[in-house]
Parts: sequence; structure tokens; C-alpha cells
Amino acid sequence: MAEPVCVEIFIIGNEILIGDIQDTNTNWLCTEINRLGGHVARATVLRDIDAVIASELQTALRRGARVIITSGGLGPTADDLTLAAVARGAGVELQLHEQALQMIRQRYDELAGQGILAQGGLNPAREKMAWFPVGAVPLHNPVGTAPGVLLQSGQTIIISLPGVPSELKGIFNSSLQPFLLATFCGGISFMRTITVQCNDESLMEPVLSRVAGDHPGIYIKSLATTLGEMRDLDIILTAVGSERSALDTLLEAAVNDLTAGLTALSIGHREKEPS
Repeated sequence: MAEPVCVEIFIIGNEILIGDIQDTNTNWLCTEINRLGGHVARATVLRDIDAVIASELQTALRRGARVIITSGGLGPTADDLTLAAVARGAGVELQLHEQALQMIRQRYDELAGQGILAQGGLNPAREKMAWFPVGAVPLHNPVGTAPGVLLQSGQTIIISLPGVPSELKGIFNSSLQPFLLATFCGGISFMRTITVQCNDESLMEPVLSRVAGDHPGIYIKSLATTLGEMRDLDIILTAVGSERSALDTLLEAAVNDLTAGLTALSIGHREKEPS
């Protein structure tokens, strides 16, 4: 049997170490990684100090961690230093990532359009969140404004997530899922997303449970939202395997079964285009 994927977690933030905020991300991440079959070797809480974070990352890289997950320090303020520290630890420069910049602009425009924020667009503080280590790729944040970041450094993948638990979970359960399932389960993975006009998971639970049981090769995850904030909810279906055609067939069958069940419940739905 192959050795489980070794994971290290770094929780970053002065507010945790002075007791202002209680860390719940470690427990949640450990639970999820264990469920995926991974092995969390250690979890460390660090202050917002660039050199300290970079040094700890370098040590984890030397230990041979396959996956390093950081939480916190991705925001627009001066004390959000994680990406600079990741770049330093990995031995690469920071550069403005155009795709991330567009994602951030679009997210602020959406929130301003909903009346949640007074102003959309970009400013220097918002642009700061798009300065990535060279070679990194952005991960869509369905809850907040700062994208997650995925960087390969040698044989190690460094994943940087926001510290706000709802944002961390939102990225982990959506845009990070294909990587996670491929890494921990092997092979390749593909994902399809159904947006439903219902934010009450309890109404859909019978259909979700039945579809999950009838299609054991498909991982189905509904992304709960705070009640009252929005009407829509996304259901993500992911397949992992070795052959694209076989995965497409499995996904198509599960999607058809799910949409038929939603229709029977008179719940409106549509398939979201891949981002």
C-alpha cells in the first residue's frame, strides 16, 4: 500500500497567538485531509513575521512534505504577509498576476453591485492581493475577495488559503477540490457544477443522498451559504480516475440523475460554465 500523502499546516496570524481569535481552521483541515486519506504530520501557528514564515516553510520543504497548507495573511493590509513569505521560502520573486487581478476586480464589483460594499473596482490595497509568487495560480474564492494560491515548489505543493473560516472552506470545497482529489486519490479529476435556486440543503438532502449512493464514483458536495444572504446554492460533482472518457460518462450520468431529482422537487437549476 502506498504511503499516505504527508501534509503540514501553518496557521498564520498574530490575532490567534494573542488570543483574540480562536483557531478552528486546524481542526477542520485535519478532519478533511484525514477523510481524503492524507496524513497531517504537524500543524503550527505563526505570527505575521515574513522571515519566520519563510523559514518555517523552508524547513517543511526540507522535511519533504508533499502538501503545505497555509491559512491567513492573504488580505489587503500591510500585515498580510503570507504570499511574500511563501515566495521567499520557495526562492522565487513576487509578480502581479493578471488573472488574479481580474478575479479580484470582478469580485469587488459584484459585492458593490449587491450593495455589500460601497465601491467596486481596484485600489492599491486590493491590487496587493494579486501579487503572487512566480509560478503560482489563483484559486477562485466564492465567499470573499482574496483568491487562494497554489504554488508548486519542487515535489511540494504549497496552498495558501484565507484565514476567515468560511472563505477557507469555500475554496477548499470548490476550486481546490480537483487538485485535492487527484493528489490524495490518484489519477485525474473533473468537476461539474449545478447551481440551484434553493439555499435550504435539508430540502435537497433526499435527492443528494440517493444520487451519492447510486453513483459511488462521484464526490458530491453542496456549498451551503448563510441563510438570507443569497437564494442560489452550488452543488459540485467531481470524478477521479485515469480515463477522461470514463469520467465524463460517470459525471454525465450523475448530473442527469441529480437534475431529474431536482426537477421532481420543483427546484430550479442550471449548469454553471467552467471558470
